[in-house]
Amino acid sequence: MSKKRSLLVDKSKMPLTMGIAFVAFTTQFGGGFASGAQIYQYFINYGVWCLVLPILTQGLYSLFYWYGMRYAYKHKTFDYRSFSDSLYGKTRFVMSNLNEICYLVMIGTASAAAFATGGSTLETLFGIPYWLCTLVVAAFIFFVALFGTNVVRRCASTLSVLIIIGLVLVLVPNIIAQWDSITASVSTMSSGEMTVLSHESGAFGPALWSAILYALFQISAVNVMYHHVEPVTDVKQINRAAIWMFVWNFFAMELSILGLLAVAYVAELATASVPMLVLVQNGVGAGVLTPIISLLIILGAISTAVNMISGIVTRCVNAVERRMGTEKKKQGHLARNAVFTLLFTFLSFAIAQFGLMAVVSKGYSYLGYVALLTQFIPFIVHFIGTRGKDI
Repeated sequence: MSKKRSLLVDKSKMPLTMGIAFVAFTTQFGGGFASGAQIYQYFINYGVWCLVLPILTQGLYSLFYWYGMRYAYKHKTFDYRSFSDSLYGKTRFVMSNLNEICYLVMIGTASAAAFATGGSTLETLFGIPYWLCTLVVAAFIFFVALFGTNVVRRCASTLSVLIIIGLVLVLVPNIIAQWDSITASVSTMSSGEMTVLSHESGAFGPALWSAILYALFQISAVNVMYHHVEPVTDVKQINRAAIWMFVWNFFAMELSILGLLAVAYVAELATASVPMLVLVQNGVGAGVLTPIISLLIILGAISTAVNMISGIVTRCVNAVERRMGTEKKKQGHLARNAVFTLLFTFLSFAIAQFGLMAVVSKGYSYLGYVALLTQFIPFIVHFIGTRGKDI
């Protein structure tokens, strides 16, 4: 076969740094992002500041992921519990357990939301029962997460490439076709008139806090990254991975904001659950691009859930195997992986059956506040206390 084989075929061609960056990309790029709902909720509804604040959001995201991964690499803490026990020091008896609760809440919100979003989209596309759709999603997530970190990272790499291609296919033609609408929206926002979904004033302060809150609840997912650091052999790999995180996440967010500005003042946006669909219906290629949007939402939902579940499975398996010898670990490792993967996949599947999407959307904001206590402040205190010499 040719040496120019696609990355989609030959995963070994994907550098480790890019694989790690794509795990971070797929962790953030869930169904809420793909549908455009989060983009409106945290950015566009706050006015023209939406065009510049993604720099801050993605900068914070990449910076804290970088810091956490550098610490995990230096201290060999390759699951979030061993990481938090090490980082929190004397306060670990309180803070590590709080961080554990935060992760469990994240499993119950982000993962359940991923199941619900993917299931709802499949139900809409094929007309089959919702519970069966979420079962299909659950089966896919189970089999990817079952085989451990390397498979998860390869899956994230493949899904990221597909998602980025899909975003370009959907957004670039519509940005070109609806450029006049986009510039008109920017002009209207600059004059102080908010979008049809907004109840904000357009002031910089609330827009800044919304962007920071978005970054905070995304930072709470840094716990999923530590087991991906284990194959790293040089801190330069982590440095490059953090740069690529920023590049891909910023590109996806800014492209999405730019495209969605085209329909910021369209009346039907007020009743739409998928703003991206409104964009396509008012633009070009609706017949072709509508299935692509649906696919993006499903891929985004699945990728987020895989990363979340993989993180807690690694933590639990490591806890069980901590006192085992090397040979004993190898003998039952896959079985232990299977038990914990099944447990947390079923938990997310069960929560999704209640359709708690309103609760889940509130849960994201609460996750942001918890992440302020468990990630944001401790990382800053640690940096100041060690003068940045402990990573």
